[in-house]
Amino acid sequence: MNNKELIGQWIHVQSYKHDESLHRTWDAAMVVDVTDDYIVTVNNSTKVIESDGRRWFTREPAVSVYMFNEWYNLIAMFKKDALMYYCNIASPSLLDKNCIKYIDYDLDLKLLGDKSIVELDGKEYEYHRKKMGYSSDLDKVIKHAFKETRKLMENGTFPFDDKKMEEYYKEFLRLSEEQDDQLLNA
Repeated sequence: MNNKELIGQWIHVQSYKHDESLHRTWDAAMVVDVTDDYIVTVNNSTKVIESDGRRWFTREPAVSVYMFNEWYNLIAMFKKDALMYYCNIASPSLLDKNCIKYIDYDLDLKLLGDKSIVELDGKEYEYHRKKMGYSSDLDKVIKHAFKETRKLMENGTFPFDDKKMEEYYKEFLRLSEEQDDQLLNA
C-alpha cells in the first residue's frame, strides 16, 4: 500500500518514552493526508490508553499532524469557542504498517485560542533527561526543536494554521460520510 492509499483508513497511534516503554496509545484515527514530510489524522471521541492502564476518551474532534523529519507533532483540538494546539516535542514519527509511532520527550507547547503560548512540562523533561540518560546531543536537538516549534506557533506557520486544520476536519467529515454511505449500500 502506498502512502496515499492510507487516506480514509483508520490507524493507531503509539507514543513511547526514551527507554522504549509504551507511554500512551490512541485507538483509532482516520488518515486525511499524507506527504513525504508528515501524516495528518483526525479523531473524535477515540479511546486513549495510558501506560498505567487508565482509559479515557477524547472530548472533542482533533486533527493531529505527525512529522516524519521534524522533532515535534501536534494535536489541534476543536474546543467550543476556539481552536487550541497541543504540541509534543518528540522524535520524528514513523509509520509502521497501520500505526504511527514516536518517542515523547515531555516538553510541550500549548497555543491557545487567543494565540498566547504556554510552555509545559520543563520539570518532567529534566527528570526524564537525567533518569533515562539523554545524551548532550539529544538534549540540544530537543531544545532546538522546542525553540523552532515555538517560532512556528508565533508566526502561524503550518501546521499551526487554523484554516488548514479546518480543511482537514472537513475532509474527515466528508470521508466519514462516504464510508457511512458505503456501509448502508453494502
